[in-house]
Amino acid sequence: MYRILDTIDSPSDVRRLDMDGLRTLCSELRDYIVRCCAENPGHLGSSLGSVELIVGMHYVYDTPSDKLVFDVGHQAYAHKILTGRREIFRKNRTREGISGFPNMEESEYDAFGAGHSSTSISAALGLAQAARIQGLDQKVVALIGDGALAAGLAFEGLNNAGTSKSDLLIVLNDNNQSIDKNIGAIHEYLLRITTDPIYNRLKSHIWNTVGEGKLRDTMQKMTKNTKSNLVRNSGGALFEALGFRYFGPVDGNDIEQVVDVLRRLRDLKGPRILHVHTVKGKGYTPAEEDPTPWHAPGKFDPETGERISSSSKASKYQDVFGEVLLEIARKDSKVVGITPAMATGCSMTFLAKEFPDRFFDVGIEEEHAVTFSAGLAAGGMKPYCNIYSSFSQRAYDQIIHDVALQNLPVVLCFDRGGLVGEDGATHHGVFDMAAYRSIPNAVVAAPSDENQLKDLMYSGLDIKGGPYIIRYPRGNGEGLDWRNHEPETMVPGHGRRLREGNGIAILAAGPFAHRAAEAADRYKAEHGDGPAVYDMIFIKPVDKDILDEVASRFSTVLTVEDGCLKGGLFGEVAEYMADREVKVYGSGIPDRFIPQDTQKAQRKECGLDTDSIYERIVELSKNN
Repeated sequence: MYRILDTIDSPSDVRRLDMDGLRTLCSELRDYIVRCCAENPGHLGSSLGSVELIVGMHYVYDTPSDKLVFDVGHQAYAHKILTGRREIFRKNRTREGISGFPNMEESEYDAFGAGHSSTSISAALGLAQAARIQGLDQKVVALIGDGALAAGLAFEGLNNAGTSKSDLLIVLNDNNQSIDKNIGAIHEYLLRITTDPIYNRLKSHIWNTVGEGKLRDTMQKMTKNTKSNLVRNSGGALFEALGFRYFGPVDGNDIEQVVDVLRRLRDLKGPRILHVHTVKGKGYTPAEEDPTPWHAPGKFDPETGERISSSSKASKYQDVFGEVLLEIARKDSKVVGITPAMATGCSMTFLAKEFPDRFFDVGIEEEHAVTFSAGLAAGGMKPYCNIYSSFSQRAYDQIIHDVALQNLPVVLCFDRGGLVGEDGATHHGVFDMAAYRSIPNAVVAAPSDENQLKDLMYSGLDIKGGPYIIRYPRGNGEGLDWRNHEPETMVPGHGRRLREGNGIAILAAGPFAHRAAEAADRYKAEHGDGPAVYDMIFIKPVDKDILDEVASRFSTVLTVEDGCLKGGLFGEVAEYMADREVKVYGSGIPDRFIPQDTQKAQRKECGLDTDSIYERIVELSKNN
């Protein structure tokens, strides 16, 4: 089907092409990515924008000996296709296929794994230093998106790399959203002269001849001041100040320019930054015209661009959050919303549209988001900070030090709690309940449905301290009429009994309380009696009245949760029952990382679907 792409089995095949062949390859790569993602959804827009960059890097650099480090991984689809994974890319983000992100176990070309942002500079610096210490002739390139550059980890990496003198090239992929545009003729002249081999050899010769001392310092200051004045409008002054040699901006979607510049930069020494402009969604009109929904569009018709929506009538938890937050904000002028670049994903866009002055998207900066929220709370506001559960791990210290230690009333809403499906191990929010239940002053709640999420969010209005954590899953709820539900006050440490029963008590967290109730009903229908089922709601403080009741009536307990068994609800209940004659078993996330698959398949693998819980009841009943 593809004249060039079908002949590419490794980057060595790319290096045999002429410039016309490279242009054709880029065009075919885009078409292939679009068609694969239309049927098998993935992160589309970023990968389309970075095609020429990736083709150019594999063309100029001797991969896998030379190392390419990607940030976040959303950009890396062309990289995967060019590195021997063309056919299996059709099964991208599936269990029988490959991960949607760079994965060191998957390919020798994946120099470092990445699921979240801002790691590439630090990791690439480590690879560069490792090569230096071992005397290896390796080049290291980090490709980082401009949104990721705003995060603290990226700046920590820049700060260290700029003074390290490491042989490191950082490619800043700027999609025209955060760094100024290029500066025309002066920019073109500057780019040519600063990447010219003769210029750089002459500069090195002068530096070595002059030697250390005041004359060299004076010349260096004169050069830096002159160059900084020229590149200031293109964003280079910041990087020059950090110790980098800055080049660009260049057109990152022009393969000829990309190859030319990379060739000029390849053999330069020391820390360098190449600033490139790209277009997110490049080459696919719907994605270019409206990049936000085409970041990860789900299934769509590749010919028309029509997106294929889910057939479920139940609301997504993220939309429940977004609408309830807006409803709360209308009632209380002190309510504010904070998110680290996830406004669309968590539906905080509802609040942003009606109350833009009370909405804060702080960029990919989870740590800042939490401390900023703490500051808002200290100033008398009522912050609702929404972070994807797996990304909240980056702000663990801030949650302890800046919120819990000062007992500030911050509501932390963790979207995507539990198993998230095709994004896989890097994105599962399965450690939150275990991680945060150990923190003094914290409340950790797991609503079992849309109504409870609404109840908990309203209850967060009147908290006196915190953090007050509400974690809820990705995807659709139970199909309840939550919009007409009158919110109820939820008292921390109070759960509820869903089913009376005998023999076995099931203590469940989140929506899996409903799955446990379904399994118990099935068992009772077939056997005349069945287990009791409790919806714990709060992981911390746990409902001790329920635990005491269970300990006095049952000898066997099964916990069910979409979090890690070690330290989560299972750990909580096992600790409490340790000195009682009660056997505690758990269904949840085992002590391993769960790979990409559908949420349905992942839940079955972990024993969290109704059938698996039923089978566990049968097994425990035989031994009870």
